Amino acid sequence: MFDEVSTHYDRTNTVLSVGNDRLWRIATTRAVAPRKGERILDLAAGTGTSSAAFAASGANIVAADFSPGMLDVGRRQFGHLGNIEFVEADATALPFDDAEFDAVTISFGLRNVEGPQKAIAEMLRVTKPGGRIVICEFSTPPNRAFRGLYDFYLDHVMPTVVKVVSSNSDAYDYLDESIKDWPAQPKLARWLREAGWRDVAWRNLTGGIVALHRGRKPLETA
Repeated sequence: MFDEVSTHYDRTNTVLSVGNDRLWRIATTRAVAPRKGERILDLAAGTGTSSAAFAASGANIVAADFSPGMLDVGRRQFGHLGNIEFVEADATALPFDDAEFDAVTISFGLRNVEGPQKAIAEMLRVTKPGGRIVICEFSTPPNRAFRGLYDFYLDHVMPTVVKVVSSNSDAYDYLDESIKDWPAQPKLARWLREAGWRDVAWRNLTGGIVALHRGRKPLETA
C-alpha cells in the first residue's frame, strides 16, 4: 500500500493536513533537538522529508522504513545529502546494534506497525543510555466538540480530497481507520513507561489531532 502511494505521498499529506504537516515537522525537529555528530534513527521515515530536517543540524541520520517504494523516493530526493543513510527495516526487529543511537524518532508510523509495543521496546534497545525518543502521531483531541468536527472531516471531507490528490485513493481508506483505532495520549504514554522509557510526557498539537510524546532511556537499565 505504501509503495503505491509513495510518488504523491508528501503532496497528499500537505493537502490533507491543510499545511499543518510542516508545522508538525518543525515541532518534531525541535523536540528531537538533533546536534552535529549525533547518530539519529528516523523510523518509518517514508520519503525522508523529516530525515532531511534532522540532517540540516549536521547529525548523521539513518532513515529506516519497511516500504522500498518510499525509500526509493527518499533516495531520489535526498540521496545527495551525505549524512542520510536509507535502510529498509522492520520496526519490530531493527537491524541495528544495542545502544547505537543518540536519539530515535518516528512520525506518523507507529500506528502502522503490527505490534507497536514491540517497536517501542526495540527503539529502547538501539538507543544509548540517556538517549531520547520522540514520537509524533495522530491522537485524540481532548475537547469533545472539536473531536466531533475532526471525526466529520475524517469521515466526509478527507475521502473526497483524497480522490483528487492521491495516486491511490483506495489506500487512504486505511488512514481513517488507523487514526480512529489508535489509542489516546495516556495509553501511548503508558506503553512507553512499560517498555522502560523514563521522563515520559506528551504535548498536543493542533488541538490534539496530533501529539508529541517524549521520553529518555535510563542511564542504567535493569
